[in-house]
Amino acid sequence: MKRVTGIVLALLLAGCGGDEVGDVSLGILTTKDIKLNVLVDPVVTGVTCHIASIEADLDFADPSDSSIACRQTGPITPQMITAIDRSKDGEVVFRKSKSILFKTMKVRRIFDPESQTLMYLSYSTKEINGSYKHSLSTVPLWGTQGYNSSR
Repeated sequence: MKRVTGIVLALLLAGCGGDEVGDVSLGILTTKDIKLNVLVDPVVTGVTCHIASIEADLDFADPSDSSIACRQTGPITPQMITAIDRSKDGEVVFRKSKSILFKTMKVRRIFDPESQTLMYLSYSTKEINGSYKHSLSTVPLWGTQGYNSSR
């Protein structure tokens, strides 16, 4: 029993990290909080995203809802833009466990070469009530060194 408890605790803590910058309680009669995480894109380091999601401290699964806002917070160079994945599905730049049973919140970066814009899609990997919860934020390259570097 002790081993099972340790495994469950390790799985619950797997989504935790030093990226939490805010924690808003939803009230005295609930164990749910809105957690705010910060993500600096690991390749395009001039982009910072803030992600809000609900976490339930005593539940085995967190709600799938999330919100994302990304902004340019530093230089975006041509080298950064040429180093990113150019496929239509982009690449995962952040992931966080939302349950013991394989539900994950992911953030995927996708590049739109036509509009010279980076898109950051936050989504849940588990269908809830017939829908996959998701949120989108964009960072245009206009005015950066990376603009037009990839056409």
